[in-house]
Amino acid sequence: MAGDKTVETTGLLGWIDRRFPLSKLFKEHMSEYYAPKNFNFWYFFGSLALLVLVLQIVTGIFLVMNYKPDGNLAFNSVEFIMREVPWGWLIRYMHSTGASMFFVVVYLHMLRGLFYGSYRKPRELVWIFGVAIFLCLMGEAFMGYLLPWGQMSYWGAQVIVNLFSAIPFIGPELSIWIRGDYVVSDATLNRFFAFHVIAVPLVLIGLVVAHIIALHEVGSNNPDGVEIKAGPKDSKGRPIDGIPFHPYYSVHDLVGVAGFLIVFAAIVFFAPEMGGYFLEFNNFIPADPLKTPPHIAPVWYFTPFYSMLRAITADFTWVLAAASVLGAAGIFIKGNLRGFWRLFWPAVLLVVAVLLRVIDAKFWGVVAMGGAVVILFFLPWLDHSPVRSIRYRPTWHKYLYGIFIVTFLILGYLGTQPPSPVFNLMSQIGTLIYLGFFLLMPIWSRIGTFKPVPERITYRPH
Repeated sequence: MAGDKTVETTGLLGWIDRRFPLSKLFKEHMSEYYAPKNFNFWYFFGSLALLVLVLQIVTGIFLVMNYKPDGNLAFNSVEFIMREVPWGWLIRYMHSTGASMFFVVVYLHMLRGLFYGSYRKPRELVWIFGVAIFLCLMGEAFMGYLLPWGQMSYWGAQVIVNLFSAIPFIGPELSIWIRGDYVVSDATLNRFFAFHVIAVPLVLIGLVVAHIIALHEVGSNNPDGVEIKAGPKDSKGRPIDGIPFHPYYSVHDLVGVAGFLIVFAAIVFFAPEMGGYFLEFNNFIPADPLKTPPHIAPVWYFTPFYSMLRAITADFTWVLAAASVLGAAGIFIKGNLRGFWRLFWPAVLLVVAVLLRVIDAKFWGVVAMGGAVVILFFLPWLDHSPVRSIRYRPTWHKYLYGIFIVTFLILGYLGTQPPSPVFNLMSQIGTLIYLGFFLLMPIWSRIGTFKPVPERITYRPH
């Protein structure tokens, strides 16, 4: 487009454009999509997540060509891929490494959103789509983890599916319905294969497209949290503080892609198991329903949430019940709520406090594990800070973010270790810190002296 005139393309591109808006899409989402010109290192990870998604789909297609979703053949078919299929070992290691690297870049991508307030208005829907992608990715990884049919795959699936039996009334039937049998069996393997290969990837791709469309509709956030669309514009209505995504950021992202591929290749060729974190040693043993491994743990990217699950014991529910009562009292006495809500939320917390002592602790472990992810959906409405970016928040906010990150990493480590009284106590403290970080965010996020936000973005060429 040039003003109100349509620029006609000729040749093959023109023939396509008259039937499909190829040039229009390229302009809207690449060459004429203006992004803030102060992007930094943290903005590599969105593009890298898209790269790994494509990598996983392509390698997955080649693996499916030789994989057998059968309880008697699955493990041997993976061994066949590794030993007999030309370059099969490379494809398998690329796929297994890609699974872990997917979570690495997604965790860092979400951390950047947390730092710079990328979930704040008007990007609530962008964030919600992103968290939905994260949930979908967790389901995809969990179901794919069963497919090698090794010892840890089998027993990990058995433990996780059994968690659904803790849901009151419908739990036992629900867990049987998920497995398709009374135990993890060939039926479970088949349905997990179908979901991993077809159903979940389709949903995942749809969410990624929705995430990108929503992002390009409202525009990208930046480290300063300044809206470039609301800032000064040139004579053609383009934001002065923005630059076209293509070619500037499409080339800029190649630096991140190159660095990522170097690390990725180093892992694939020199340490594909990563000391048992990317590929557990027990998973090189065929699944045996009659022999339980001494220590069952999920893959590293699930372990923070697994730690929260194990942290909720019958004794710990007293602590959570007391916290609920204190929260109810705090809202009623000093909360900013008025009228109906001033009574409603304390009443809800008091009911939760009673239920914590009535319902089995295993159920509350499942609630804590699931709630640790679901609470991320509500982040746009939990953060009441007057500024977006961590750059302009009080210094102690940065320390709080640091404590949160360290706690998450410690929970991840604890989830890989056999349970012990000391580790369980650390997991309980970590669970309180993790949940408290979000549940108390409406209070602490608006406390302190905030720095003035500049009217335009701060930018240094590099």
